Amino acid sequence: MTRRSFRAAAPALGLALAATLALAAPSTAAPRPPRHKARAGKITVTWLGHAAFLVTSPGGTQLLVDPFLRQDPATPDSLKDTSRYHPAAILVTHSHSDHTADVKAIALASGAKVVGAFDWAQTLGLPDSQLVGVNVGGTVKVGDVTIHAVPAMHGSVPDGRPLGFVLEFKDGRRLYDTGDTWIFGDMSLIQQLYHPNIILLCVGGGPYTEDPRTAALAVRKFFRPSVIVPMHYATFPGLATTAEVRAAFRGDRRLQVMTPGETRQF
Repeated sequence: MTRRSFRAAAPALGLALAATLALAAPSTAAPRPPRHKARAGKITVTWLGHAAFLVTSPGGTQLLVDPFLRQDPATPDSLKDTSRYHPAAILVTHSHSDHTADVKAIALASGAKVVGAFDWAQTLGLPDSQLVGVNVGGTVKVGDVTIHAVPAMHGSVPDGRPLGFVLEFKDGRRLYDTGDTWIFGDMSLIQQLYHPNIILLCVGGGPYTEDPRTAALAVRKFFRPSVIVPMHYATFPGLATTAEVRAAFRGDRRLQVMTPGETRQF
């Protein structure tokens, strides 16, 4: 290389050398913290028998669903004492006695709010501060849980209408309690709007509700949950047995058959 060509190349060589030294030298800038995916807390579900559940959010909000306890032959004796329950709210899918028998006693003793069909809720005789009447499409918030009222295909007397509930948690997960429903086309909209991760699924059959095979079809046709918890079966003669439920969902690893009184975390 001639002296003239070296002079011409020197600026470029200097820049390259400076870049090399900069890469080799230890950085004085504060290190960036490692990126971690947000970790979801646990959703705790206790099956109290029949269609009754105690659901606890990752933030600790307790919701009691369809409490039929003292007269339920499937509820363990240790869980029949209604004074033990102090939920933030009681959710009622419809007014039949096997879903409402202990609502008022627990509400009066605990001060819990009652979330149910507006017309039915007005018949309870509770203080207005405890009544949260809803209808299909309605949304209310209790603690860190947003509760969406969705349709169900069933009956309800003397007032109001049957509902399902989608519980939306802060981490974005959702739990769908179907209530006593039959399969119906608008389940596709429930999936489209809420994408439930956990489904508490009526499977009881008999004269009043969908049987396990129909319930399994509803999930296959409309939903993509990670967990399916069957309910409303094996309580009384005429309802589906546990063996029939397992047979209808054979091969589906999402099915989690619980026993009354059992608690699981998801």
